Amino acid sequence: MSLPSHVQLIDVGPRDGLQNEKQAVPAAIKMELVHRLQDAGLKNIEVTSFVSPKWVPQMADNAEVMAGIKRQAGVRYSVLTPNLQGFEAALKSAPDEIVVFGSASEAFSQKNINCSIAESIERFAPVVQAALNAGIAVRGAMSCTVGCPYEGDVAPERVAYLAGLMHGIGVQHVGVADTIGVGTPRKVQDAIEATLTHYPLSAISGHFHDTYGQALANTLMALQMGVTHFDTSVTGLGGCPYAKGATGNVATEDVVYMLHGMGIDTGIDLDKLIDAGMFISQFLQRPSQSRAANALFARRHHGA
Repeated sequence: MSLPSHVQLIDVGPRDGLQNEKQAVPAAIKMELVHRLQDAGLKNIEVTSFVSPKWVPQMADNAEVMAGIKRQAGVRYSVLTPNLQGFEAALKSAPDEIVVFGSASEAFSQKNINCSIAESIERFAPVVQAALNAGIAVRGAMSCTVGCPYEGDVAPERVAYLAGLMHGIGVQHVGVADTIGVGTPRKVQDAIEATLTHYPLSAISGHFHDTYGQALANTLMALQMGVTHFDTSVTGLGGCPYAKGATGNVATEDVVYMLHGMGIDTGIDLDKLIDAGMFISQFLQRPSQSRAANALFARRHHGA
């Protein structure tokens, strides 16, 4: 079993996590979270989304947050841009990377953004081109690569189709996302293999939700295949809107604990990461969703 010696994590908590919150999270808290994450050693942080505040009110302070963060050399600050208008607004805040998205499920695409998969990718073509022309990196999020809340299982062929469309418009790196967390290791393997028909391993990320408790097993499968990039969310921020009461994104702390325990380097200080998670959990007034963070925090305070 050959495992990578180093893994790069993208923390999507500030964007993918906080956009689902019912309560308003002030810009100052979001900035502090970003500062704590970069201080813990994260080199890629998904900060915000340049989407209409009518649709995602939590992200209405996008420009303020991007302007307020103290940037560190070597850290990549990413933003989600749903269309050209969003990209033009994002451009003023000088992101290092933009994220575009598409679904491997036709039903999800129709319900989520009212158009087919092909149409959604066509809409992103000018956004991707504009970003590349401006020297900004482009990452694509591929949602529902193993399962969809509306059509159930998603065939690997659909994943390959979406990856091909993304590659066709110039997307440089794609995330294979199990959006509702129903995937198991073999299904995740199939989705990654389908993506490999268009992208090399170095340009693929795993993005696993822990709704059914499978995220770490799925991460291990991807690691064994040679994937070295993963999207994770500090303290497991981000519920799953399609599965009531379910956790969403896998907690960054849990993935770091597992990787470090396997001798895989992440460049992340787990203690500082736990503190970052506790900071946002205390603000939100709820416990951390990270099993490792809770266990290590308890041990820190009560002795081993």
